[in-house]
Amino acid sequence: MKLPTGGVRRPEDPGGRPARPAVGAADAGMLLLRLAVGLILAGHGARKLFGWFDGRGLDGAGRGFSQFGWDPGVFYAGLAGAAELLGGLGLAAGLLTPLSAAACIGVMAGAMALAPEISLWPAAGTAFVYPMVLAAGALTVAAVGPLRLSLDARLPWRDGGWAPAGFALVLGLAGAFVVLALR
Repeated sequence: MKLPTGGVRRPEDPGGRPARPAVGAADAGMLLLRLAVGLILAGHGARKLFGWFDGRGLDGAGRGFSQFGWDPGVFYAGLAGAAELLGGLGLAAGLLTPLSAAACIGVMAGAMALAPEISLWPAAGTAFVYPMVLAAGALTVAAVGPLRLSLDARLPWRDGGWAPAGFALVLGLAGAFVVLALR
């Protein structure tokens, strides 16, 4: 008798049900979310730090930060750029996911706190909505976990949970609070 799996017997869990496939749709979906949110943030960081993607570089970003009252502007631009670049790349790769998500949440919480328009449907742009969506995406990755298609695939927080999500949220908000208080 031929097995319905094409002659390959799947391992069963203790309850007698077939084990989950090695990589499922949720793994692929989470990879897509991690890549979208992480690479967008990493790109923003690269614009600030290196002037890539038509960015102003650290000096130009520093002047912009100084115009908004962040002195020394180069320090704060470098801090924001490093958090976006490293947090975004970590999130995209699924590397140290709770810590990467915390960096992303922190820098986006700071952006939301300084957004000139707090409405969800601002007439002049998306000053609040855009960082809110990126922060929510980073928190979602921490809560669900980076899953199997990640560098964290063998680590305890691979499947997310309350602890990694709470860690990312609390550390991210604490970091944003400290930076905003230093201003």
